[in-house]
Amino acid sequence: MNIELKKKMKARESKITRGLLVTGLFYFGITLTGCDFKWEGEEPETVWDTLTVTASAYNSLNYQTGSGDPNITAWGDTLEPGMKVIAVSRDLIKKGLEHGTPVKIEGLKDVFVVKDKMHPRWKNKIDIYMGKDVQKAKKWGRKKLDIYYLVPADTTSQSE
Repeated sequence: MNIELKKKMKARESKITRGLLVTGLFYFGITLTGCDFKWEGEEPETVWDTLTVTASAYNSLNYQTGSGDPNITAWGDTLEPGMKVIAVSRDLIKKGLEHGTPVKIEGLKDVFVVKDKMHPRWKNKIDIYMGKDVQKAKKWGRKKLDIYYLVPADTTSQSE
């Protein structure tokens, strides 16, 4: 193998290793939600903030979502059963739960993503997407619980 090829392979290995490290740290960070973890040294760019909200569930059905295609969100995303998605009330968008924000929900193990927004009449509320499984959504019901969502470190509402 010539020297130039070895250098290219080494550079590519280094990029892959860095990518895996960053991905691993991101997922490791998700598992620390709820821990009283203190950073040593440089402050993180994002942190998990907490809100208490009312959580219900919804499905991709016309009678629940209103006019139009029930699989298309208010932001234009296409929903498919099995996706880990939530809709948020518009007041929560102003608090940092913007389109694409990762969210952990108390009592659920998965990380959900904000992909839909609710009618302006709702306040301090999330809807968890449950595909077309109406019974699962009814079983979930309505609960008051804590959610954890990623925000830039300098905008958290928690006191240090």
